[in-house]
Amino acid sequence: MASPRVSTGKALARVALALAIAVPLWPAKKKKEEETQILQLPRELPAAVVGETRRLAVYVTPLSAKGLLSQQVRDALKALDKQSRGNSTLHIRAFVAGSGDLRRVRDLVSETFTERRLPLPALSLIQAGGLPLEGAQIVLEAVAGAKKDAQPAVAFFSAEAISSPNPRDSLAPLIEKSLAALQHNLAVSGANAGDMLRVTCFLSSLDNAAATRARLQQDYPRAALNFVQTQRAPQSALAACEGVAGLQKSPGKRLELLGANGKPPDGGGSQIALIGAPHVVLTGTQVSFGFQEQDGRLALDRLGKAMEPLGVSRADVAFTHFYPLSAQLENQVRALSRAFFNTGPAPAGSALPVEGLSSQDAGFAVEAVAVKD
Repeated sequence: MASPRVSTGKALARVALALAIAVPLWPAKKKKEEETQILQLPRELPAAVVGETRRLAVYVTPLSAKGLLSQQVRDALKALDKQSRGNSTLHIRAFVAGSGDLRRVRDLVSETFTERRLPLPALSLIQAGGLPLEGAQIVLEAVAGAKKDAQPAVAFFSAEAISSPNPRDSLAPLIEKSLAALQHNLAVSGANAGDMLRVTCFLSSLDNAAATRARLQQDYPRAALNFVQTQRAPQSALAACEGVAGLQKSPGKRLELLGANGKPPDGGGSQIALIGAPHVVLTGTQVSFGFQEQDGRLALDRLGKAMEPLGVSRADVAFTHFYPLSAQLENQVRALSRAFFNTGPAPAGSALPVEGLSSQDAGFAVEAVAVKD
């Protein structure tokens, strides 16, 4: 018979062995917690940028019907990168057709330029009634800073809006009159057809777009061309063509505003802005959040504040674009513009109705080109 001490020893040995098996010699490492991926918000685009006048270059991206809005935006930005050949994009005016979210365009522009580690451009965002290719949802107009001098000065020409009360009237004679006015203003500026850099035609219908393009390619062989339907259901027939030209001779002034007669405007609006200043300031669109005059005044005040950090004011503005949503708002912005630019001759510019803007409660949007020494 085994002694009690021996039995007790064997029992303790068995307990120790069991504990050794149950508990590892080294504590197990804690499972590394998975890191939560935080999506970065798109960087905010600048309200305004500065470019050198003598190095300004302009581009219009080709239309594409491939894919939805996001894909078309990416494709347009790739096309712009290829066109500009490394030139720094300063400003983009995006015309969006269809029902896509305009804010997505802004985010994609920010993401794309950030990924490429490029300076962010100012952005003007407008919803158009249509583009001259079925299925196309976006076209980009861009102003870039070239690496080499291109011209000593530039000229901006207002769009001469020719309209007819009946929206079904033929656009051909209206387009003819608007283009004749543009050609006249080009001659008044001292430039010639080969100096035209871009022509944009705002039309109530795109039925004549192909014929107009063929004519402009012949008249202005160097110009980038763009055609935009203003609204899907316009209240009147409309043709309004504006342009940008490079001047081979400086006007001798930082800014010279002229009427269609080649003289400084006398109480009326300017048709031509000749820019001889060494720099230009290009703003993105500022939106009127509401439809009352006070809402419009706030939008213009924000436009002024956007330019202030770059050392320019409303007195330096050479050209403005207003994008109202109706004829009533168009009359409102003309009155607001006269009050805002009360320091001298009103700048050249265009005020044309559009289908929509980046905010549902927006009444109009405004952008500006200003001169800077």
